[in-house]
Amino acid sequence: MDDVEFDELYSRSFRLLCAQLYAMIGDREEARDCVQEAFVRTWDRRAQLDGDGRPEAWLRTTAYRLAVSRWRRFQRSRRPPDRAVALSVVEPPATVDHVAVVTALAQLPEPTRRAIVLHYVGDLSVAEVARELGVAEGTVKSRLSRGRDALAALLTDDLTSLADPIEGVSGA
Repeated sequence: MDDVEFDELYSRSFRLLCAQLYAMIGDREEARDCVQEAFVRTWDRRAQLDGDGRPEAWLRTTAYRLAVSRWRRFQRSRRPPDRAVALSVVEPPATVDHVAVVTALAQLPEPTRRAIVLHYVGDLSVAEVARELGVAEGTVKSRLSRGRDALAALLTDDLTSLADPIEGVSGA
């Protein structure tokens, strides 16, 4: 992979990989950092990835593994809240729908969440998701079906709980 191919890969994939990882881990800045680090590692391995033909899958897997490693490192080094280092950068507020979807995704088991994100956010086929996760296509289909059902229930509950306080208000 030469400089031009790498630049094209970066332009084509960075935002999508950030969105996919954000959906998996729920932290936008952490997702960006992990994807950026994955691209640095890709640059170092560009000769090996040249014949592979699937650098996005390698990037996605590397970014996810970096996020898991960072989470583990954070958990080991946790300190009491009064010793927190710094606040994160303030981002524009997310929409209610976006927050509801991310919250619902966080409640799914990790294998189901990964399958949902790769298929629906990453726009990978069932076969590609199966290959990336190292499971059978039937397993992916099962996870997608259960995940859709769980998300439907969770999101319906979220919308109902948002509407209930408004209905309960009475004029005095």
